[in-house]
Amino acid sequence: MTPEATLRDGLLAALPSLRAFAISLTNDPVRADDLVQDTILRAWANSHRFQTGTNLHAWLFTILRNLFLSDYRKRKREVEDIDGAYAAKLKAHPDQQDHVDFEDFRAALAKLRLDQREALLLVAAQGMSYEEAAEVCGVAVGTVKSRVNRARIKLAALLSIDGDSELGPDNITKAALGGLSLGSPA
Repeated sequence: MTPEATLRDGLLAALPSLRAFAISLTNDPVRADDLVQDTILRAWANSHRFQTGTNLHAWLFTILRNLFLSDYRKRKREVEDIDGAYAAKLKAHPDQQDHVDFEDFRAALAKLRLDQREALLLVAAQGMSYEEAAEVCGVAVGTVKSRVNRARIKLAALLSIDGDSELGPDNITKAALGGLSLGSPA
């Protein structure tokens, strides 16, 4: 008998044991059958690596186990989404417009009075409280609130923003115009 025929007979004889082991690993007969099939295909493709006279069952079980672990690691990173509900929730906003929008925002920001721009940047961009910004600017808290509010109104006008829905995904614009009731008379 040729070495190829001996290997084929050994593979066929190992099928029931491989299937039982695969079922014990996966707890799913369908996945187990796929795992056994992949094991046999991998073993046949790498038959030149098998050394005649060594334990064929141990070699096959090692292949099966490695395939199972690779599949397990892969499945751990994947999200099962049979009906597409998860994928429907994922959104990616186009970024082609972001650069243009940012440049428009920077130009509008530069048109603000210096004291308004300073107050707005301290509160919106730096995340300072009104009290902290007032301390930095050396003015009263009410003055900072007024400057921030006026800066937000002026920015909205310069950027022609009429409502909250026009802000889009840009966090910089949202922060700068945050708390401003757009669309209502000022």
